[in-house]
Amino acid sequence: MELSTLWFVLIAVLWIGYLALEGFDFGVGMLTRRFARDDRERRVLINTIGPVWDGNEVWVITSVGATFAAFPEWYATAWSAYYLPLLVLLLALIGRGVAFEYRAKGDTETWRRRWDLLIFAGSTVPAFAWGVLLAGFVQGLPLDADHDFTGGLGDVLTPYTLLGGVLTVTLSLLHGAHYVALKTVGDIRDRAGRLARWLALPVGALVAAFLGWTLVRDDDPSWLATAFAVAAVAALVLGAAAIGRAREGWAFVATFAAVVATAATLFAALFPDVLPSTLAAADGLTTANASSSDYTLTVMTWVAVPFLPAVLAYQSWVYWMFRRRIGVQHIP
Repeated sequence: MELSTLWFVLIAVLWIGYLALEGFDFGVGMLTRRFARDDRERRVLINTIGPVWDGNEVWVITSVGATFAAFPEWYATAWSAYYLPLLVLLLALIGRGVAFEYRAKGDTETWRRRWDLLIFAGSTVPAFAWGVLLAGFVQGLPLDADHDFTGGLGDVLTPYTLLGGVLTVTLSLLHGAHYVALKTVGDIRDRAGRLARWLALPVGALVAAFLGWTLVRDDDPSWLATAFAVAAVAALVLGAAAIGRAREGWAFVATFAAVVATAATLFAALFPDVLPSTLAAADGLTTANASSSDYTLTVMTWVAVPFLPAVLAYQSWVYWMFRRRIGVQHIP
């Protein structure tokens, strides 16, 4: 395997890991707005992701950094084209992190309500923006012979990419409902299970429609992309069956697998391109013409080999240490 192909796979793994891990805490952040009935229930929801949400965000930092180092042309062109959406996304993520820390610093209901609104917006906006971004990679952008973006916002926000954004929001919401059902006790657990059962059918239909559109866009879709798409739909069906039997752990695993398979479908459909051109196929960016030198990729590989397993081991330990369920009775 060429180093450029290897790093495309590694970057795909990093993005997929980010979407699967950050996806459920985005979903929990969305649930704090309407699902939680009072401040104690909001504190329960926030506490379920309290030990892990910032660790989950490390994945996106690593993903963006790896993209910059391994495929600088991809990074420069894509981030220039998506400058405005990414700026909004970044502000939302900053506001979300600040809100988690500051909502408990005041004693008034107005103070907490404002920070809670920021948690909701800071969870919904990035989930939508990442879906638009990844769908845009598959769709392609108007690039000239110098790989410069020549379009406008209308080329970024198309029906296909907007559907991708809606998909990531709804899939994150279902993922978050399964996580809440897994991590809580009492009435919150029961209501989260009911919400997940209610969301299962529309989310499954949306995933099937979007992935079907993704495959149809390609005149000759790869067998790997097709297999991942089928696996995503099958995982959602298994998750719906599991939550219907109150098997929250298996339901969460199934939704986790569905997020992984959905994102993997996009990257499998994209390869060997990294950012196609909608003007002329020859002007698009591929793993070959967008990558760094072999020396750079070799050094990056030697750094990634020991550190990636260490990060995975540490994050797994954190999840294990905070594995117990909580409820309103644990909130003073």
